[in-house]
Amino acid sequence: MTDTLNGLRIGYAMTGSFCTFERSFEQAVCLREAGAELIPIMSENAALTDTRFGKGAENLARLRYIAGRDVITDISGAEPIGPKSMTDLMIIAPCTSNTAAKLTNGVTDGVVTMAVKSHLRSGKPVLLAIASNDSLLGSAKNIGELFNRKNYYFVPMRQDDWVKKPTSLVAEFEKIPQAAIAAMNGIQLRPIII
Repeated sequence: MTDTLNGLRIGYAMTGSFCTFERSFEQAVCLREAGAELIPIMSENAALTDTRFGKGAENLARLRYIAGRDVITDISGAEPIGPKSMTDLMIIAPCTSNTAAKLTNGVTDGVVTMAVKSHLRSGKPVLLAIASNDSLLGSAKNIGELFNRKNYYFVPMRQDDWVKKPTSLVAEFEKIPQAAIAAMNGIQLRPIII
């Protein structure tokens, strides 16, 4: 049993829920301050897309700065994660419904899904911080499937605006450190949906 993040090697992957990037960056800093080593990963869209929430190049530079190393942004960079035992835990924060669907269906067509596939070859935990407007609609099936998969854990989440976006769920990003320790101990932090 572990009760610390100190010395933990964490693959820290970001996918395209751009409105949650600021909260994700804050937690990446918290993990580093707690002594974790981050292996930063960004999906192609997260690394290259300019949005009203920031420019791709700036987001890429920010994650590089927080982690203190280059960000993995392509499949060939992610493939060695498992064979070289580079990570103890993989965190996807934010994890879009698109990424969850790919993980559910074994689709490995991008850097983040390859990173997870490679990491999982050794049976190590994957922690998902879901952020999606259709989590309780079309994506509910895929998220539900991952609830039942070995080695998958979730950051507790909540409906972020149940009046205007009744099918949306967003992870409680500030619980990432606590959920990471729980996942390393084989425990799902509860309640899963607040």
